[in-house]
Amino acid sequence: MAEGKGKYIIIMGAGKVGWNLARELLDKGNEITLIENERNRYLTVEQELEHNVQYGDASELWVLERAGISRADIVIAVTGDDEDNMLICQVAREKYLVEQIIARVNNPRNREHFELLNIKPYVSATDLILRLIEHEVPEYGLVHLLDLPEERLEIIEMELAEDSRVAGQTVGELNMPEGSLLISVLRKGEGFVPGPETVLEAGDEVLAVLDPGLEEELKRFFGSDGAGAED
Repeated sequence: MAEGKGKYIIIMGAGKVGWNLARELLDKGNEITLIENERNRYLTVEQELEHNVQYGDASELWVLERAGISRADIVIAVTGDDEDNMLICQVAREKYLVEQIIARVNNPRNREHFELLNIKPYVSATDLILRLIEHEVPEYGLVHLLDLPEERLEIIEMELAEDSRVAGQTVGELNMPEGSLLISVLRKGEGFVPGPETVLEAGDEVLAVLDPGLEEELKRFFGSDGAGAED
């Protein structure tokens, strides 16, 4: 596909998520095929999207091939059934060699199955809402902003409590746990990259990149749980 051109994207499931996603991606200049297996739903969506929606069961190979999956740049499975989403993404990647797949996880308890099948990235509305709650309610402590399991890196955000012992220290004075690095500070609604002379203040929201498994150590270090930072 030529650089700067839209992509060919196949979306499985024409519920509210799939329908709205198809609409937005079409508006951005992409070529879209939306597949829906519930007849009445298909007929409703077809009134708006016309030839961009097809009727059929996306778990059947002939339906995928009719949609042109062999030339798809991205396959997105957002049906209400996690097993279907896993199957569709697995087939797209392994049989048709689609470079990018995205799956919806309806039940967070099924995340383990997506991980075992290496179906990534996946999106869970429940997890997204929980992260928003954590971000907006300081007492929830550490917030995961980004997980990169293959690269073995995480980015987290924490708010420095009034009793945090790192408040008043410069960034250069911090002796952070090995495998972690302070990368940004959000203060009074403005973010900046701190230098060695930057003095941390109570109420600062700090962003750090870290190796997996260091979350609790960082919580103790920054005193976000009310305890003093470790020396």
